[in-house]
Amino acid sequence: MSGRAIRVRGIVQGVGFRPTIWRLARQHRLTGEVWNDGLGVMIHAFGSDENLEEFIKQIPLQLPPLAKLDSLEVQSLAELPQSSEFRIIASRHNGIETPITADAATCPDCLAEIADPDNRRYRYPFTNCTHCGPRLSIIRRVPYDRCHTSMAEFAMCPQCRQEYDNPADRRFHAQANCCADCGPKVWLEDLHSQRLEGDDPLTHASELIRQGYIIAIKGLGGFHLACNATDADAVNRLRERKRRYVKPFALMAKDVGTIACYARFDEQETRALHDKAAPIVLLAANGETLAPGIAPGDDKLGFMLPYTPLHTLLLQDLAAPIVLTSGNISDEPQCTDNDEAREKLRDIADYLLLHDRAIVNRLDDSVMRLMAGRMRLLRRARGYSPEALLLPPGFEQTGNILAMGAELKNSFCLLKNGQAIVAQHIGDLENAAVQRDYRNVIDLYKNLYGFKPECIAIDNHPGYLSTQYGQTLAESEAAVLAPVQHHHAHLAACLAEHGVALNAPPVLAAIFDGLGMGDNGELWGGEFLFGDYKDYTRLGHFQAIALPGGAQAMREPWRNAYAQLQYYFDWQTLQQDYADLDIIKLLTSKPLPMLATMIDKNLNSPPSSSCGRWFDAFAAALGLYSEQVHYEGQAAIALEILAAPLFGIEQPYPQAWSIGDSILSWHGLWQAVLTDLKLGIDKARIAARIHHSLIAATVELLNEFSAQTGVYNIVLSGGVFQNRLLLEGVTRQLQGRGKTVLSPQHYPINDGGLALGQAVIAAARGIYGGEPKKIS
Repeated sequence: MSGRAIRVRGIVQGVGFRPTIWRLARQHRLTGEVWNDGLGVMIHAFGSDENLEEFIKQIPLQLPPLAKLDSLEVQSLAELPQSSEFRIIASRHNGIETPITADAATCPDCLAEIADPDNRRYRYPFTNCTHCGPRLSIIRRVPYDRCHTSMAEFAMCPQCRQEYDNPADRRFHAQANCCADCGPKVWLEDLHSQRLEGDDPLTHASELIRQGYIIAIKGLGGFHLACNATDADAVNRLRERKRRYVKPFALMAKDVGTIACYARFDEQETRALHDKAAPIVLLAANGETLAPGIAPGDDKLGFMLPYTPLHTLLLQDLAAPIVLTSGNISDEPQCTDNDEAREKLRDIADYLLLHDRAIVNRLDDSVMRLMAGRMRLLRRARGYSPEALLLPPGFEQTGNILAMGAELKNSFCLLKNGQAIVAQHIGDLENAAVQRDYRNVIDLYKNLYGFKPECIAIDNHPGYLSTQYGQTLAESEAAVLAPVQHHHAHLAACLAEHGVALNAPPVLAAIFDGLGMGDNGELWGGEFLFGDYKDYTRLGHFQAIALPGGAQAMREPWRNAYAQLQYYFDWQTLQQDYADLDIIKLLTSKPLPMLATMIDKNLNSPPSSSCGRWFDAFAAALGLYSEQVHYEGQAAIALEILAAPLFGIEQPYPQAWSIGDSILSWHGLWQAVLTDLKLGIDKARIAARIHHSLIAATVELLNEFSAQTGVYNIVLSGGVFQNRLLLEGVTRQLQGRGKTVLSPQHYPINDGGLALGQAVIAAARGIYGGEPKKIS
C-alpha cells in the first residue's frame, strides 16, 4: 500500500470540495482523510499506486461547480493510514490564506426543488446548497463557518442538520443551509411598516408589479427597486423618484426566451447570462420595445436572469421583464438594511419586500459586454468578488500590499503571497456615503484576510480621496507609501490579468481614458506608453488641450468643443465660415471672452491630453449632450451609438491627423467634420468617420513605435476602450499587422481595474528594490 499527501489550493472551501474528494476516494477504494486548513485542502490518501494515480488524475476533472483549482501538489507519504476507511475530518486552521468564495446563482438542483410541490423546499426563497447561494454577502469573519455569517441566528432543524452532516448530501457543510421551518422569512409591507395579509408575499409582490407599483426588494447583496419594464408610467415615476433621469436601468427577465423578445444575443452572451455569477449582460436591443424610459437614446439593454430563488419565484408569474435597479437615491450606495430601506426608499417605493437575513457585505450587480470576441467585465462585483487572481511568475514572494484604487468606479486590492484580491465595485468616492462604505469595506477585508499592509499603493493624483485616505492609512499602519502613475497602473493591471511574467520584456500600450495625473502634475488621458510592471516611458500622446473651467469641462461638453476649436483655428474666422452650424451658434451664446482669457492665462484651465474629453468635444459638435452630461461618458456613448449603424461601410477622413514629435494633432479631423456639417452630411456618417479616424491614427502611431522598439505585444486599456467600435477596430487592425493585443477581460478596462495595477507595480518595485526610473 502506498500513500500520497495532496495539497490543493484555490477556491476549495465551502463549495462541496471535500465531499467530492470523499466520493472519489471511495470509488477508487482508497483510505485516508481530507480536511480544510489555512492553505486550502489537505488530502492523505492510501491505496494501490494505480488507484492513487487515477484518483489524483480525476480531482481537476471532477470539481464541484463553484470550485476553482489554483494548484495541486503531490508528495509521497511514509506514514500508515489512520483508518480503514476514507474520512472527512475536522478543519485545522493554521492561518488565513484560503480564498473566500463569491456569491453564486441558484443551481439547477435547487431550482428543481423550489418548483416541486412534493419537495419540502417548494417555493422557499432561501433555498441553497454547496453549489450555489450566498457567500461574501453574509460572511462576517473567517473561517467560513455558519457561526461567522448572518445565518448564525437561524438554528438548523433536524432535517437540515442531517443534510449538513451527511458527506453524501450536496448540502454537506453548506453554511447557509435552511428550509421554511428553520430559515429566514420573507414578507411584504407597506410604507407604514404594516405587513400585508396573504399566504405568499412573492405572488402578491408580482401582482403589485404587474399593476404598476414600484417595489423595493431586499436581495442578495442589497436592495433593488423593481417595476414593470413595459409600463411607461411606472418607469417614469421610478426615474423621477429615484432622481436617475437618463442613465439606463438594468432589467431582469425570467428566462432567455423572454429576453429574446427584446434583445439579440449569441452563444457567448447566452453563456454569460446563465453563468453562476449571473451578471448584467449588455445586449443589442432588438424586437419588441420596452417602456421608452428604460434606456433613453441607447441601443443596448442590460439584462440579467434571476440569481436567487426569491427572484425566480417573483418572476415566475410575470410575462414581461422588470426593471431591477439599485435601491438607492441616485449615486448613493444601495441600501442593505431593512430600517435603512424603510427610511431612504419610502419616497421611491410603494411597497417593500423584506426578509430577516442580514446583508453583511454590499454587492452591486456585475456588468459584462461582448467586445472584440470576448465577454468583458465592465463592473466587477456580485458573483466575481472576492475571487483571487493567482499572480504571474515572479510575484510569489510579495509582501502585503493594499492598493487604494481610483476616485471614480473605485475598487481596492489586497496583494499577499502571490495572490491579488480585488474588492467588489465600491463606486464614486465623490459621494460621502460611498466614502464611508469604502473605508468600512477596507476594514472588513483586512479582518477577513488577517491582513496588515506593509505597503500602501496610491494614485499619484493628490486630490483623489483614495489617495488621501491611503496617506492616512500609511501613517496609522506604519506602512510604506507607494505612489503609482494612473496610466501605468492600467497597463500593469492588464499584464497581470494575462499572466505576463514579472521579468517579461516591456510592451507597448495605448491607454485612453478621461483623466489621470501624469508626470510633473500634467493631466493625461490619450497616452502611448512603453513599459513593464516597474517602469514606463511616455512615447506619445494626444495634443494637450485646455479644460476651461477644470472639472466643469467634464460635465459640459461644449467647453471641450470650444477649447479644441480655438486651439486649432482662428475663432473669428471660424465664426464667419461656419456661422450657420448649430455648434457655432451654441458656442456664440456662451461667455467666450471669459473662457478665452481663462485659457490664455491658464486660469482653472489645465491642459490635458484626455481622449475622453476629445470624444466629448466631437459629440458636442454633432449636437449630442452639448450643454451637459448627466453621467460620466454619456456624450461619448451617444457618439458610439450614432456611429454604429454606418460604421461598417465608412472610412477614416483623409489627412485627419498629423504626428509631430509623437503628438497626435487633430486639425485635419476638425476641418473635415466642420465641412461635412456645413454640407449637411448625415451625422451618423460623420460619427462613423470620426471613429475610423481615431482607429487609424492610433494604429499608425502604435505601428511606428513597434518598428522603433521591435515590440509586437500591445496593451489596450482605459475607460474609453469600453467603446466597442474603438476596441474592436484597433484590435483587428493591429492583429492584421502581426501584433499581439492584450486588453482586460476579467477585470474592468475602466478605473475599476486600476487597483490591481497599482498593487503589482508596488510589488514589482519592492522586489527589484530602489526608486522607479524611466526606461531608456
